[in-house]
Amino acid sequence: AQAKNIFIALGKEGSTRRICMIDDGGGIPSAMHGRVFEPRVTSKLDTVHLDKWGVHGRGMALYSIMSNAEMVEIAYSDVGKGSAFYVETDLTRIPEKTDQSTFPEFMVNEQGVVETRGPHNINRVVAEFSIEHRKECSVYCGSATDIAATLFEYGNAMVGRSIKAFHKDSDDLPVTKRLCLAADPAELALLAERAGLDISERSARRILDGQIKPLGPVLESVDIRRWQKSRKPKALGKEDLERDIKKVKVSDSDLEELAQAVKQAFSSLAQGYYLEDDVQPEVSLRQDALQISIPIKKIR
Repeated sequence: AQAKNIFIALGKEGSTRRICMIDDGGGIPSAMHGRVFEPRVTSKLDTVHLDKWGVHGRGMALYSIMSNAEMVEIAYSDVGKGSAFYVETDLTRIPEKTDQSTFPEFMVNEQGVVETRGPHNINRVVAEFSIEHRKECSVYCGSATDIAATLFEYGNAMVGRSIKAFHKDSDDLPVTKRLCLAADPAELALLAERAGLDISERSARRILDGQIKPLGPVLESVDIRRWQKSRKPKALGKEDLERDIKKVKVSDSDLEELAQAVKQAFSSLAQGYYLEDDVQPEVSLRQDALQISIPIKKIR
């Protein structure tokens, strides 16, 4: 949703996994907060798009999360001010890999395709997303305290001194910037809680004192190496990373749904040019492009 920065806070207590996702995207109108978890309901005004995880913009992602999670809520979201989602899952019902600390390794094979090595944990998902969308946004991932410290420093860097001195209504600022308005640990902990981050006043004090350093983007921790026969793997630079893009995989059902959406969009155009609108678009996926072909037939 046009986000340039995404902050992911992770926590675990017993069999409960807590995930808070905060972004600086377009946000969700307050009137739709109760409806976006329904199937086929979306606040996005742009068209559907796809990446290696499938087709998006259909209003199904939040519904899927709601169906599988023990709890999901919009901690905060408004138009132009970003969003904060809080999710809890039961690990006895939706198990995850025991090893959640290992960071994945990435290797470019002899065919030029990036292969991922390591457990299928949260770090791997976040790292793959960071690589896939490196041109669109930066991703930060850590504990709730780490993310709160990162948001506090981010706000300080983005918000002017006069605003911080005289701007007391935090709701007027985007959710990613408002933590910098905190004047004391209690206020910082409260602002963090309103963004879905559960931190103690002691942790808030350490953030204000500069004892907890902000996180860097996940992409800075990614090490992609190119395989060379009879040699040790060679580290790749940023230019190599731009060339080596993992092949997108899209299910046949999602391609079919996209084809139907294109057919519906083509119908109004066809009427204006006296073309047959009862045609079947062909959607095919290539290494670096999604090709859509629409047959044109004049109305006789």
